[in-house]
Amino acid sequence: MFEALSADDGTIVAGSMSGADRRSDHHPGAITDLRRIGINPDFWYPVAVSGTVRKQKTFAATFAGQRIALYRGASGTVYALEDRCAHRQVPLSMGVVEGDALRCCYHAWAYRGNGRISQIPYLPRGAARPPRGVRAYPVREAYGLVFVFPGDPQKAEATALPQLPEFDSAAHKTMTFSRTVRCHYSFMHENLLDMNHQFLHRGVVGRIQPTLLGYETGPQSVEARYLFTHTGGKKNRSASLLAAKSIGDTTSPDVITIRTAYPYQTLQLVPENAELAAFSLWVAYVPEDAEQRTNHVYGLLMIEKPSIPGAIHLAWPFIRHFTERVFAEDRMAVEAEQRAWEEQGEDWNHEVFPLILDVRHVLRTNGAPLRSDSALCGAAAFCGNSRAAGTTPHAEPNKPGRVGHQPTVDAPDESPDQLAG
Repeated sequence: MFEALSADDGTIVAGSMSGADRRSDHHPGAITDLRRIGINPDFWYPVAVSGTVRKQKTFAATFAGQRIALYRGASGTVYALEDRCAHRQVPLSMGVVEGDALRCCYHAWAYRGNGRISQIPYLPRGAARPPRGVRAYPVREAYGLVFVFPGDPQKAEATALPQLPEFDSAAHKTMTFSRTVRCHYSFMHENLLDMNHQFLHRGVVGRIQPTLLGYETGPQSVEARYLFTHTGGKKNRSASLLAAKSIGDTTSPDVITIRTAYPYQTLQLVPENAELAAFSLWVAYVPEDAEQRTNHVYGLLMIEKPSIPGAIHLAWPFIRHFTERVFAEDRMAVEAEQRAWEEQGEDWNHEVFPLILDVRHVLRTNGAPLRSDSALCGAAAFCGNSRAAGTTPHAEPNKPGRVGHQPTVDAPDESPDQLAG
């Protein structure tokens, strides 16, 4: 259940949280500090841009302190393994790809894409070897990104990837962002959802008056609509290009809709009197360290192509420069928030915007408290799980979003020729 909220009369109406719940967020320690809440691992998270995982090469990725070795086999399939050799714990991302297997750089132990040990070259054929290899992660490729499922692998098949129809549309061109930001992922959600911070961007976009038109909240989502009106100052021409306006048009308002649908976030801009969005943004904030004080931002900015053929290609570098400037200012602000939290040791924020209190509630109730021992073992949640290693599916080449199948039993040792081919 959710409740539509209106602010047309200038009054912000209370949302789904009670007044007591909202007030408690103003006092440190009254409820669980959101910055100590970990992201829920039972979703698909991007951990690399597809182009960075080259054929027959490895790529070292991370998710919330879990080190993950990605590699693309000779078949084009991408695999994701726990980034440690079961033998001496040397990172497998330092290893060598042979066919669709990954060989450790140290003692040459070889692993299949399901994490099972396929060969220990200095052991006689048929000799006993460790019953388990390393954890394998479900992995899919879609939208030019490599997604892994770091939670319960049994939930991967039933959990959908985000739906982004604009990405495959011939009417759109997509700009991909991949940046590390040194803050808890929740600061990123608050930054994008709370558009009252436009003063921060005054040097880029001029003076913008954001008016909250209303918002809706649910157990896993918060969606807000704003009217953006340019009230003065110099407006960046690239902003007009991004909003599908003529260079001289700097005053017509836009309607911006921002949605946190856990754990992702989206933004759409619709110019006045237009039916379709000029652009759509999808973004995921992926924690890198075990304490989740640093996140990697993966963003897809899908821009509607203008009617003039080739115009989007001419405008592309200017749009990229504009978006990078805005992102740099936002990063400066959220990293400053994180530094303040670390200096104080807790959240001292006195939040007055009900919309942000609601999104904090969504992030808090859908996440999980960080474990104090999470840094000790990247797969701590799976230790002792007999299905953790060797049973995890992978993504097949040229079939985005499909989970494949891997054998679950050991096979005989393979020769180097078999591994390579």
